[in-house]
Amino acid sequence: MLQAALARGTGRRRAVFEVFARSLPHGRRYGVVAGTGRLLDALEAFSFDDATLEHLDSSGVVDRPTIEWLAGYRFSGDIWGYGEGEPYFPHSPLLIVEAPFAEAVLLETLTLSILNADSAVAAAASRMTAAARGRPCIEMGSRRTHEQAAVTAARAAYIGGFSSTSNLQAGRSYGIPTRGTSAHAFTLLHDTERDAFTAQVQSLGKGTTLLVDTYDVAEAVALAVDVAGPDLGAVRLDSGDLLAQAHEVRAQLDELGATSTKIVVTSDLDEHAIAALAAAPVDAYGVGTSLVTGSGSPTAGLVYKLVAREGPDGELTPVEKKSEDKPGVGGRKFPVRRRDRNGFAEAEVIAIDHRPESDADDRDLLLPLVRSGEVVGREPLDAAQERHRQGLAELPRVALQMSRGEPAIPTLYEEP
Repeated sequence: MLQAALARGTGRRRAVFEVFARSLPHGRRYGVVAGTGRLLDALEAFSFDDATLEHLDSSGVVDRPTIEWLAGYRFSGDIWGYGEGEPYFPHSPLLIVEAPFAEAVLLETLTLSILNADSAVAAAASRMTAAARGRPCIEMGSRRTHEQAAVTAARAAYIGGFSSTSNLQAGRSYGIPTRGTSAHAFTLLHDTERDAFTAQVQSLGKGTTLLVDTYDVAEAVALAVDVAGPDLGAVRLDSGDLLAQAHEVRAQLDELGATSTKIVVTSDLDEHAIAALAAAPVDAYGVGTSLVTGSGSPTAGLVYKLVAREGPDGELTPVEKKSEDKPGVGGRKFPVRRRDRNGFAEAEVIAIDHRPESDADDRDLLLPLVRSGEVVGREPLDAAQERHRQGLAELPRVALQMSRGEPAIPTLYEEP
């Protein structure tokens, strides 16, 4: 596309691309934007070095004029987008890229590969933390995904409300709090369970978390309190009937005087399992596989589509595809979240080629991210997590239901 557009001269036409989802994953009531900060970092580094250009040339991917154009590639356009952590709905314009066609079209795969993966994890994390009802969730999915995706998934999970991660590189790269516990291998290494608990407590202190389901749970809990005393930080359950065991262990800990010792549960949890444990005396959840794979929806289903291009008169002209199954809506979009007098969201209102007629309760959704090629929209990761918290709080309560349903609010297009 790039080679042909450059040769034709149309590659220099001003163009507007839009990132959106035609629908949410089946039954989901909202999505969560994540990956924007990573995309901005990637955009700054996006260029073609000599080795890359040599490969493109020698393999015949593109012709010499295109190679020469790529050698000087730097994005010079403008980008707006929803802030990280923001809930979104079908057809929400999550990212708007305005630049010469040749510059903007190259960003499709870069943009979608980041936003699709991160938004899928953030949405799963949001559902899990909502089900946890304020109890902390720990991201523990590093061993269930690609080694680099493990780090970025931890970042997305934090945006979606997780309190910490077991991935130390994510802590190093993004400042996410890190937490972890010992594994069964540590207990099995020692001659007795007492030896294992003693070694851990002597090394890490009484505030550590002891894994108590390697052999017999009741015996291990008694042993844990005997070794660490009533000030033991926590015990972890990783198998069996977690609901029943949590009640039994809580009662046993209280009888032993360890009333402040917390109970952490793991074992293939997802949002539905967490919700089922709502009545149990559980203090924290460790989640792995389901989280980093999007809890059944490993991609957010986002697309990157041309919605306007420069016409012969120099003005932007809306464009859209007419295919039966995947129709488009052309034109530059301007979205707001329409809220009632109590601050609860009623609809996602999108105007085309003009700003919506808003009232005092409407909230603008687009933020400037890149201006004339320069990143202007960076923010701390904690700001994204807080935006998510506030955005979720303004949605109707139906948004937090775990059952399958329609999007929590409708998406409406404002008439010109």
